[in-house]
Order: sequence, then structure tokens, then C-alpha cells
Amino acid sequence: MTVSFFVTYSTIMTDLEPIRLAGVADRRPLVIAGPCSAETEAQTLDTARGLAAAGIRIFRAGLWKPRTKPGGFEGVGAAGIAWLQRVKRETGMYVTTEVATRSHVEAALAGGIDLLWIGARTTANPFAMQEIADALEGRDIPVLLKNPISPDLELWIGAVERLRNAGLRRLGVIHRGFTSIDRSRYRNHPMWAIPIELRRRFPALQIFCDPSHIGGRRELIAPLAQQAMDMGFDGLFVEVHCAPDQAWSDKTQQITPQVLVQLIENLTIRETTTTDCLDELRTQIDKLDDRLLELLAERMRVACEIGRCKKEHGMPVLQTRRYEELLARRTTQAVELGMDEEFMRSVLQAIHEESIRQQMGTIDEK
Repeated sequence: MTVSFFVTYSTIMTDLEPIRLAGVADRRPLVIAGPCSAETEAQTLDTARGLAAAGIRIFRAGLWKPRTKPGGFEGVGAAGIAWLQRVKRETGMYVTTEVATRSHVEAALAGGIDLLWIGARTTANPFAMQEIADALEGRDIPVLLKNPISPDLELWIGAVERLRNAGLRRLGVIHRGFTSIDRSRYRNHPMWAIPIELRRRFPALQIFCDPSHIGGRRELIAPLAQQAMDMGFDGLFVEVHCAPDQAWSDKTQQITPQVLVQLIENLTIRETTTTDCLDELRTQIDKLDDRLLELLAERMRVACEIGRCKKEHGMPVLQTRRYEELLARRTTQAVELGMDEEFMRSVLQAIHEESIRQQMGTIDEK
């Protein structure tokens, strides 16, 4: 499966503001943590107290839970707002929950929720996003948007723009991975290139990582969180439960407050400033990129000649057997050279698509 999203984008949302809350330290990573679902008042408060003792200042808990199939736990709904209010009173933490409809927004605002997040299914629905944007128009509240389920960068950006057009400026996004038909060790494929491209287009937009949903298993949360920090992400959005194995939803991807403390303590936060050594290595990368482009251009010229040859002999452009042999041989070679098989497969697929396009252009020539 090839994902094409590297295009020029002229609109730069430079007027966005970071998610800053009074009393919350302005440093990386900004950690937002709490259970997948607020199940009971006792479970919500126990988890919040454990996180507050660990120094976490923003507590998350889902009240309305969209489920893939009916019959699962769909959240306690607006009744849980009173539990979040108690969390605020007793711990001093800020609280956030997911909203998916106008009624969710209105209930959350009326209940004094400090920050809202929008889930992947909702981000993917422009009608739902516009309804939420209309409900939030004129409000000054931070909002975080998870990426849509499919790897569609424009859809993600469109959701952010709807909120921005409604007057909201304290906006951020949450990278929670993408649904893929390919088998993977992850619950949701990270596809890191997509949030990286989002950062390139909109440097002012804060990016949080949700390692819980990407990994789907608690042992993957720490390495994914470190990867996010290595890529310069601003914060982490982690599912934490006082008793994860008894959780009513997503139990395999939740950790305890104590484990979260260890995770944060073990993170390596690298400086963003450059050094002479880094500048020299980047110069080498620039030179290698120049060579790669020259080689790709030469490959496309040969592809055009192949197209002319096929045209002369009445052959179809797509030679499936040849492509499958090339894909298998080159991915094996890439693994032997220390590269990821899936990465090389996606590169070769993109090159093949462009080669086919070039050959079709040659065949269509009069």
C-alpha cells in the first residue's frame, strides 16, 4: 500500500498557540494521562490520585466511548462529568475528555472540562467536525485532534482548519497511528512520515503521541514514547489505569501510574540545537540526496525508453510478474543491508507507480 502525501502546501497556520495551562511546566514532554474509560467514580479517583502523586497535571478519561461493534462498554456519558469535577477539586489537576457531537461539547463546557480531544473516527467525518466547530465557535478552550483512522493527511489538516475557522487557536494534534490491512506488530501502524510532514507544513502546531493506541500492548508504550521524543514531538497522551488488567476497555494497552513514572524517568529528551558534527553530517545527507535524485531521474529516463519499446512491440505497460520479482528481490536485498522490509517495499511501490506514469505518457505520445 502506497501513501502519497508529500505535496506543496501554501497555507501556514502561524497564528496557532501552544497548549499552555497555568501551573503546568512548559517543557517536553507535556504528559496527559488517565484511563481509556471512566468506569466508576472510585476507579476514576484512584487513577487520578496516583497520577497526581506522580506529578501529572492533566488527567484524561473517556466518558463517551465509540465502539467498533455494539455491545461493548460505551462509556458512562455525562454522568461521569461529576467524577472529573471531583478529580479537579481533590487533586488540582486539569481534566479532559473526548467529544464527538454537539451535545458532548455542550455537556463538557457546562461541566467545566478544561481541554477537549476529538477521536480518530470523528476527525475522519467532516460533518461531525463541522458540528463540533460550530458548537465551539467563540470559545477559548484547548482542543486536540487525533489523526483519522486512514492515512489521509489532508483530512487531518481539514479537521484542524474547521476548528481554526471557528476562532479556536489553542489547537494540537495527537498521533495515534493508522489502521492498515498489512500485518504488523502494532495495533495501529505508526506511519511516522505523516506526522513528520504535518510538522513540516505547520511548525506551530503541537504534536502529541498516543503510544497506547499505536502499540496496543503495554510493553510497546515506552519504546514508542521514546521514538516520539526523538522526532521532536511535544507531548504524550497515555492510557493509565489503577488496575489495567481489570479495565473495561483496552486493558492490554493501559499501564499503572507507577509504570508511567518509570517511563518518563527513562525518556531521553534530546536538545533541538545543532552542533558542528551535526551540520557536517547534514551536509553529507544533502549530497547523498542530490545523488539519489539524479539516479531516480536517470531511472525514469530508462523507464520512458522501456515504454517506447513496449509500444513498438504492442506490449502492455504493466508487467505484473516482472514487478513481483523485482519487489521480492529488492526487499530481500534491503533487509540484508540493514533496512526495514516494509520501508523498502513502500519506496519501490512509489518508484514503480511513477515509472508506470512515465511509460503511459510515452505510449500516449503521437
